[in-house]
Amino acid sequence: MIIHLYRHGFEAADALADALGRPLSADEGLTTEPGGTVVAYWDQLDRYTDESRYWTTPEWAQHLADPLVEHPFAAAPDGSRRAILHLYVRLHPLDRELSPAEWSEVSHRLARTAGLAPPGDEWSCRWVAVRDKANRMDLIGNLIRLDGAWATTPRRLAEALEAEARRIEADLLLHTGHPSVQEKAPAAARPTAGAPARTPAATSPLAGILNQLAAEQAGPIAAVRQLVEQVGRQAAALPGHETAAAGRDLFWAARRLHGVQDQLGQIAARLAPAPPAPGPAPALPRTSTPPASVRR
Repeated sequence: MIIHLYRHGFEAADALADALGRPLSADEGLTTEPGGTVVAYWDQLDRYTDESRYWTTPEWAQHLADPLVEHPFAAAPDGSRRAILHLYVRLHPLDRELSPAEWSEVSHRLARTAGLAPPGDEWSCRWVAVRDKANRMDLIGNLIRLDGAWATTPRRLAEALEAEARRIEADLLLHTGHPSVQEKAPAAARPTAGAPARTPAATSPLAGILNQLAAEQAGPIAAVRQLVEQVGRQAAALPGHETAAAGRDLFWAARRLHGVQDQLGQIAARLAPAPPAPGPAPALPRTSTPPASVRR
């Protein structure tokens, strides 16, 4: 997962147009229905929306920009009025396709990390996450809170977002945003030329049982995990916020089951007997001295 943070700006319309890859138009609307372009948004949005219709793209941009007009004296600690935060995340080309519930979870976690949505805060910031491309999601928010105060963001926002992206990758089993770290093994772990490859073998009965439980695809825990994921996909596809939240929770339950599999596999590796130590290297044959009759 690659994450990119833009410089804070003044215009929500510019950020939304960049996220969609086209100019905003009063003829185009964005819907918050499951599977729509809007994958997540701030928890107070329902006060402003009418479920019988959807907003046009300029209306979405105006909604995000309104706090700049409503609170003309709000400013960052350095006096800046650049209140529009915009970032995007892009999946690795080899990553699987994420479900709407998973995209929603990614956006909520990044919004919390950026200071837009502190947990339990009723005066948090306006923000929205849109996904108009299969492998990219944009998060746009206004750093001016509902109470007119400026949002508290991490001192090193880019580093905080990068760290959260790494945690999301681990939780969702995605490729890392740094291919060199993911694909290049350390020198100490590379097999040396001529040495036989070491494959983990569980000869201990306890380790064998744990390896069966930890099997990635065929074990009993894997069967439960796959069933939970299937129910999560079905719940996420149904209309309504409650079913979307249930789908998101089911996906995280499946991730925790995968974590249990990993832990059991690590325990099995510790219980497995150590491989036998290599024997002494065979002695090289000595070269005999030619007899005197053939010496020159």
